[in-house]
Amino acid sequence: MTSWLEKRAHLTPNRIALYFGHDSWTFKELEKEVNEFAAKLSGFIHSSDPVAVLLPNHPDTVMVIHALQKLELPVLMLNSRLTRDEWNYQLSDSRAQLVVTDQWIESPLSAEMITVYDIRQSAPLDVTSWGHSDLCSIMYTSGTTGRPKGVMQSYDNHFASASASAFNIGLDTKDIWMCAVPLFHISGYSILMRSVIYGIGVRLYAKFDEAVIHNDLVSGKGTVLSVVTVMLQRLLEVKDAAYHPSFRCMLLGGGPAPESMVEQCHQLKIPVFQSYGMTETCSQFTTLSPDDAPFKIGSSGKPLFPGELKIIKESGEVAAHGDVGEIALNGPSVTSGYFNNRPATEKALQQGWLKTGDMGYLDQDGFLYVVDRRSDLIISGGENVYPAEIESVLMSHPAVREAGVAGKKDLDWGEVPVAFLVTNETCTEEELLRYCRERLAAYKTPKSIYFKDSLPRNAGGKLIRRFLKEEVNADNENC
Repeated sequence: MTSWLEKRAHLTPNRIALYFGHDSWTFKELEKEVNEFAAKLSGFIHSSDPVAVLLPNHPDTVMVIHALQKLELPVLMLNSRLTRDEWNYQLSDSRAQLVVTDQWIESPLSAEMITVYDIRQSAPLDVTSWGHSDLCSIMYTSGTTGRPKGVMQSYDNHFASASASAFNIGLDTKDIWMCAVPLFHISGYSILMRSVIYGIGVRLYAKFDEAVIHNDLVSGKGTVLSVVTVMLQRLLEVKDAAYHPSFRCMLLGGGPAPESMVEQCHQLKIPVFQSYGMTETCSQFTTLSPDDAPFKIGSSGKPLFPGELKIIKESGEVAAHGDVGEIALNGPSVTSGYFNNRPATEKALQQGWLKTGDMGYLDQDGFLYVVDRRSDLIISGGENVYPAEIESVLMSHPAVREAGVAGKKDLDWGEVPVAFLVTNETCTEEELLRYCRERLAAYKTPKSIYFKDSLPRNAGGKLIRRFLKEEVNADNENC
């Protein structure tokens, strides 16, 4: 199999493929370095089992990923923020043969480790392709319920996802996709795949820094940017100038976003397009089109071509427009299952449809509105309470910077919602509760508010509500 980078370097050798700080590489230059990586990495490979990558956002990471694709080996992307035990579980579960990292881990991992330095200093060998041409990458889900599962992402999945995105937001050969999300998350990894499929540049950032990103947006150093809600919030806080006219798309994912934030973006003429996707769909599956974005605030759009979506009720029937149920997906970007985990695969994939565990509804025009994760649902006195709805209201208050809502056990109601807030200025609990009572039904209004310096988030910036739930219920039990 000709690797995608090799094919792209043949088609457009002199286009810029990667920017990092003051450095840049054309596709031809990138391929040359990747070929050297692959030749040296070959000496450490013993089988067709996956190779794990435990590296930060850095050009070396890009080269290692493409080198492993050239060797036709599945790439297991390890989240750098996990613990040693969590890494070892994923290494054991995937039977990874090797871990490529940038520094030695104090305690040994359950697979052989090498550093990028080791690879660079080794002797080159003949490149051996191992024949796993279909399976491109493996990423473990966050494990909000039970053990994490290794999502299999094929080359066909990645190609279908990239194609669908281009059909929706368009494609310009002069595009530069700004990547400040982690490469070990599907949002970051998929940007690298789009780069070689489209033939466009990626401006890679070691980390998200709102001041740096803002300046680059103003000066025209990128045309497309992927963000989650907390990243957008931080960009809005520092925005003091118009973005360059060449900037044409800000893809907003990672869960439901407060409508007030999206409205603010449209007022500021920021081209924000909300999307919905997951590791199992190789990133975005639904996205608002540029034409619909100003008129469907709060929606995540329609399924990208040629994906399909339906809402399933508890009874198993397809829900009517406006009725909340579980989101189910079907299409060529959807995973074929979980690595070495047939029971989880059979549970999630039923009759060709992926049951996502996310709750949402379709409006009369077929636009998706994501309500919440099923696991985050609060049932209070028999009523369904969706944390994202309450968080959206709280985030519309000018004093609130971040909001998280979780269910607290209650003898009378089963559960009641409570809120965790990070605020920009001093405000009282009663003031915020009164604000909620004016905008929410009584059973949705938080029963108490906890003020925090920060909220728990994963490396991609997504709120981890289960930590809030564990905290508030631990406090409740200790009372």
